[in-house]
Amino acid sequence: MLTANKLMPQGLGLAPVLLRRAATVELDWDVRQKSRFSITDSGGRDIGVFLPRGSVLRGGDVLVAEDGSLIRVLAAPQPVLRITHCAAHGSPFDLLRAAYHLGNRHVSIELKPDHLQIEPDHVLAQMLRHMHLIVSETNAPFEPEAGAYAAAHDHGHAHGHDHGHAHDHGHEHHHHHDHEH
Repeated sequence: MLTANKLMPQGLGLAPVLLRRAATVELDWDVRQKSRFSITDSGGRDIGVFLPRGSVLRGGDVLVAEDGSLIRVLAAPQPVLRITHCAAHGSPFDLLRAAYHLGNRHVSIELKPDHLQIEPDHVLAQMLRHMHLIVSETNAPFEPEAGAYAAAHDHGHAHGHDHGHAHDHGHEHHHHHDHEH
């Protein structure tokens, strides 16, 4: 079995031609949250994935196998609840209220400008319908928000691209900020 233990978020730094030639693997959200699992890629190869604990794969990420080959991760369609506002009896603000209530329940949630998506849960679906929202079951890729403290894909400096500042991030920064009140 081939192993893959390196992750390139969104394939950053790779030439588009390499991404197009890469084998693919379609994974649902449950698998993409794990740091150790086995997969079979589009080329039929069995691959053991061994990532650092806490790693989360997103659609578009690239795994690098021990032989240097690339495996592009696709977010597989899976059952989700799509939540939209009722134009006749509500407003887009209703989605903001729903996101607040779901967040208070620590529900994994995908935020879009015109809808929300969560994993199926009949109790939450009933709550959302009582808020005059439209809740429909569908199959779609699920990419929930990483959360305010996640650094793997958001704005951490460990993923190898330049943010336009000339700091060496291997040391502590002591910045002084003046605030007027």
